[in-house]
Amino acid sequence: MVSFRSLSDAEVDRVFHALSDRTRRDIVTRVMRGEQNVSELAARYEMSFAAVRKHVAVLEGAGLVVKHPRGRERIIHGNPERIARARDLLAQLEGLWKARFNQLDAVLAEPGNTERTNAHPIDGI
Repeated sequence: MVSFRSLSDAEVDRVFHALSDRTRRDIVTRVMRGEQNVSELAARYEMSFAAVRKHVAVLEGAGLVVKHPRGRERIIHGNPERIARARDLLAQLEGLWKARFNQLDAVLAEPGNTERTNAHPIDGI
């Protein structure tokens, strides 16, 4: 099993669930560029303020954004540390797949496998 550098399975699930939605990915991008309040975010989408607030809540639950009060407003900014952990997790998974492909390449490159590697994919079926 792959170690996900201090992210529990539940945290990994929340992060990728949160990032599975296009609007939430856009919100993360926007607040990584600069903090915004929910009203500013809501003005950018053709959905209700409440719907945007729910998207922000999902992102906050995943740790991808952080809300803090500033007067009467709730300011949202991105959490680069959590984004970095998600990136590291994907890099680990990519490394596993690359290692598997490298093993496959090594097997196919062994003497005696050249005939099979040059064969048409439909040959032998």
